[in-house]
Amino acid sequence: MRVKDIMSSPVHTVRQTASVESAAELMGARSVTALPVVDDAGGLVGMVSESDLLWHRVPQDPTAHLRPLPDMDPENRPGMVLEVMSPYPLTARPDTDVADVAEAMLENDVRSLPVLEDGTLVGIVSRRDILRAMVRSDEVLAREVQHRLDEYADGGVRWTATVQGGVAHVRGRFGDETERAVVTVLARTVPGVAGVEVEVLDR
Repeated sequence: MRVKDIMSSPVHTVRQTASVESAAELMGARSVTALPVVDDAGGLVGMVSESDLLWHRVPQDPTAHLRPLPDMDPENRPGMVLEVMSPYPLTARPDTDVADVAEAMLENDVRSLPVLEDGTLVGIVSRRDILRAMVRSDEVLAREVQHRLDEYADGGVRWTATVQGGVAHVRGRFGDETERAVVTVLARTVPGVAGVEVEVLDR
């Protein structure tokens, strides 16, 4: 499964010169936890998250309300996204394997990655997107695998698909090894399928 199969597009972005308040408002309106930050030409220059926006707005010391803190001074706290964003963000390509993206997210403790194609921002992929695609019931996976196989067979039922523990089991007759390979690939490309086992019936 590739990033292009699960990414969100078009992407909601925020200008680097936008105010922190407007970025927070956009996040709330779009129900997202992070936004790609772009320059005036639309080029990606960073990522800003809810925690970035809150960093200088919420006291780090639970007793801060008892005394003034320099970082809570309204005159010193950042006002623009540029001042709180994370520059040089990790990115993904549309054809990147989702497993590689998930590993990068965990290793770098990020929740979403902008997706670039030839330097252009084309989407964004989040941990939630990956979970939604990967955590699906065996029944749902079996129906989707069967549907893809039936479409390949021009609407007929040449193979039977079941799924157990995320592994697709395809049973039927095959014209040759090429056809068997195509069926295996079709089953494996269903989001959430962890593996494919093929049982070839005698003619």
